[in-house]
Amino acid sequence: MTDDPRNGGLDVSPDLAGWRERTSRAPAPPSAAPVPVTIDGTRRAGRLSRREAMQWVLGTVAASALPPTASELMAQEVGRTPIPQERAARVPPRDAQSALAGYGTDPALAKVYKPGELWPLTFTDAQRRAATALADTIIPKDDLGPAASEVGVVEMIDEWASAPYPRQRGDRPNLILAVDWVDAEAGKRFGGKAFADLTQQQRHAICDDVCYAPKAKPEFKKAAAAFSLFRSLCAGAYYATPAGWQAIGYVGNVALPSFEGPPTEVLQKLGVTQTVA
Repeated sequence: MTDDPRNGGLDVSPDLAGWRERTSRAPAPPSAAPVPVTIDGTRRAGRLSRREAMQWVLGTVAASALPPTASELMAQEVGRTPIPQERAARVPPRDAQSALAGYGTDPALAKVYKPGELWPLTFTDAQRRAATALADTIIPKDDLGPAASEVGVVEMIDEWASAPYPRQRGDRPNLILAVDWVDAEAGKRFGGKAFADLTQQQRHAICDDVCYAPKAKPEFKKAAAAFSLFRSLCAGAYYATPAGWQAIGYVGNVALPSFEGPPTEVLQKLGVTQTVA
């Protein structure tokens, strides 16, 4: 039986060693004289205005988000990565020519688009049907909330698989593999039936073979990796909706008239004591 994501959470443990190292050092004493800076070609002494500082920060963020240039890609040396860390974290195109071509401008985020209006959608009708059945097997309708397909999860995954950005382009083959594999496996095991036509117990039998990649059989390793990606996107999309928030008791960023502290049962489970009145 596959685990319902509503009964657990993601264990995110970022490495804070660098942060601790930077913040543990004593701050340098302030200089008596302002450091000269050059702005728009003019060198001057004095502090940056808040507007200028924000412009510099935003410009740096925008520059770090750019994909590597063709010359950077071709200059890669074996055994090392000279591209800056922010750029190296992104999946580069396979060749220098596609790096130059790019993917065009981003959509206007204030506008509402119809499915397929931004870019051609990936899933065929059969794949969308399998994706719906798979998403509802992972997060079914129950007393905690609606099924995944009822809140637009399948549409979100299809959009994700169809987007032209590097990460989404890299995920597309695995998402297609996930829905094609469950359909093919259903046909092998249950007399040619599609995954969507199986009983819940039959769907679980297929998903149980790929729900935990480290323990998957060798012949299921690729399918398990694809299933893991699909499940992560399914949970991420579901819990970004108001229905998902309600399912886990998240109230959002709202003002509370009072806060009485963590519940007693939570403190007991963690083995800690409330010390702030």
